[in-house]
Amino acid sequence: MERRGRKLWGAAVVASVVVVAGLVWFKPWALWVDETVHDALPTGPAVSAAPAASSTSGPVASPSSGTPAAPTVVARGTFISHEHATTGTVKVVRLADGSHVLRFEGLDTSNGPDLRVWLSDAPVRAGIEGWRVFDDGRHLNLSRLKGNRGDQNYPLPAGLDWAAYPSVSIWCDRFDVSFGAAALAPA
Repeated sequence: MERRGRKLWGAAVVASVVVVAGLVWFKPWALWVDETVHDALPTGPAVSAAPAASSTSGPVASPSSGTPAAPTVVARGTFISHEHATTGTVKVVRLADGSHVLRFEGLDTSNGPDLRVWLSDAPVRAGIEGWRVFDDGRHLNLSRLKGNRGDQNYPLPAGLDWAAYPSVSIWCDRFDVSFGAAALAPA
């Protein structure tokens, strides 16, 4: 009887370790925790995340005054749902100093264990076919997703040819799946 008790105790310990490891890996509680962000549209220079190969236009001046122009939307898109219901809009905004930011407005998606903001050269596809395409070709991991709701800004690296990445994905790096994505079209 004592031997059987040790086996049961060992099995209980192993099962507990597996359950705890699964909880740490999947983080199911994140699905019920919303993180809302309210970034204002930047009006000054954006801080560059990293240098990139190609160049973008320099500062933009107002033709009449010679002063920097207001932020300008140069591309936009609307999120579609993939693995999780996702809504909102995305914009590429050129700031007065010529730098660019990726801006989410009205974002609403599920929270997750390792969500990232990716630019990708993959086409945005609806349905299950679109869930896993964004890491097939070229992609750029801009940042961790700041929150699963609200308005947020992500500086684009100085010199980045953002037009070479016509789609945006909220990418779950832990499970290699898109929560939602948007195709960027010139504004």
